[in-house]
Amino acid sequence: QVQLVESGGGLVQAGGSLRLSCAASGSISSNNLMDWYRQAPGKQREFVASITSGGPPNYANSVKGRFTISRDNAKNMLYLQMNSLKPEDTAVYYCHYIRIYDYWGQGTQVTVSS
Repeated sequence: QVQLVESGGGLVQAGGSLRLSCAASGSISSNNLMDWYRQAPGKQREFVASITSGGPPNYANSVKGRFTISRDNAKNMLYLQMNSLKPEDTAVYYCHYIRIYDYWGQGTQVTVSS
């Protein structure tokens, strides 16, 4: 069983920064991919960024150059540093992990005001 708990969301002005954290517990493997997704009101959940221990991170085009994903395997933590935030980044952000099953966190709200 895996549990994921996100934190760090909030209200920020356009151009500002936030750092999201995801605390993972349970059967976590550092070799498995972990990623961030987001869902804006009235829209489908979309991929934001992913990272594995053995390869370069991967980003959606919409966040490339502004967001940075990282993980601390010793602490079972996943992070998303978000800079130069835009109103269109407003969404609920979810931590995601796959190991046999799909695991999702409860999400953390990010609101960017113009």
